[in-house]
Amino acid sequence: MSYNAMQIGVYGLFGYQVASLLNTKFGWDLPWWLPIIVCIAIVGILGVNRVDLSAKVLGVLVALEFLVVIVYDISAFVVAPEGVSGQALSPSALFVPGIGAVFAFGIAAFMGFEGAAIYGEEAKDPKRTVARATYTAVAVIALFYALSSWAMTIASGPSKVIKDSTEQGPNLIFSFLESNVGVLISDIAQVLFITSLFASLVSFHNAVARYFFSLGREGVLPSWLARVRTHSRAPWAGSLTQTVLALVVIAAFAIASVGWVPPKGAPAILFPVLTLFSWLTNTGALGLVLLMAIVSFAVVGFFRRSSHGLGVWQRVVAPVVSGIGLTVVFILIVVYFNTLLTSDPTAPPSATTFLLPAIVILAGVVGIAWGYILKRRNPRVYAQIGHGTEEQNAPEL
Repeated sequence: MSYNAMQIGVYGLFGYQVASLLNTKFGWDLPWWLPIIVCIAIVGILGVNRVDLSAKVLGVLVALEFLVVIVYDISAFVVAPEGVSGQALSPSALFVPGIGAVFAFGIAAFMGFEGAAIYGEEAKDPKRTVARATYTAVAVIALFYALSSWAMTIASGPSKVIKDSTEQGPNLIFSFLESNVGVLISDIAQVLFITSLFASLVSFHNAVARYFFSLGREGVLPSWLARVRTHSRAPWAGSLTQTVLALVVIAAFAIASVGWVPPKGAPAILFPVLTLFSWLTNTGALGLVLLMAIVSFAVVGFFRRSSHGLGVWQRVVAPVVSGIGLTVVFILIVVYFNTLLTSDPTAPPSATTFLLPAIVILAGVVGIAWGYILKRRNPRVYAQIGHGTEEQNAPEL
């Protein structure tokens, strides 16, 4: 449920960015949902044919994205209309009303680092290389995000950054590059931003399709979800299910956008960013924080049976500290979830304030209940959960 929310939510940012770029450069006034429909079709075709973006292609794109952001960071510190100030980095700027919203969005930005574990079977020394890759990724991303976020406050000035970001949304960086570095660099940055969103959508889609496939193969969900294509071995049923879910949600938001009144100071074009993207990605982040907290405590239970040659730090101390920390973050996200929806810590809660967190929490409760039912009624299926079977035994198309 959480990964579905993340994947579909990113479509909102993709649709806004593509429509905004085409309008700015060519004067095409396209509805935000039209590029999304095209993108869903492309992602769906890639999904049912098991076409992944190669590591080399992604490596080149990521390198170029890093380079453009570094250019932006340097330019921000050079222009600095209000001077270089550390105001945004002070603790008082973090511990403010709505801190849970900050945690939710920050954690959503890091989602994907946990994916390194799935490559354990392909690594020569998974215990060492996977851990190193994960820690390195988190460290690099954290430093890069911190520097670039600080640069954003310097580029506009601490007194204006909130106003500018409210009015310009994701275009804040691109308008700065256009004014201070050059139109060409700004255009390249926008194209790279769109390609990075597309790569993210493909990645999340494949992950969700794989979850559907695995759960169907193991008998947790209907078995037809485990169907694969003969020539490509692509989990076409899981892929198609995710595509249909995305289309339904996008259609609902497209209908809801008619007559939508934006928050004060925000243009109407930001609808998919302020609703679809913000609501669903942060809902997904909430669910994944809860999941990671539960897994952290589960680690302690797992190692109670056997130490597997690990020390007390890995078996008890680290997972307990992580579990407690993630639980606190989860509570803060729930308490301040309304801020994510309204951008106003003082705004009264609405129905969505309770509905969106309930979606992922209820999914977890239903999953636990279904697990107990399987354990009692079908212990063979229950014992197989998480172990899987040989993929060649999956139904084919």
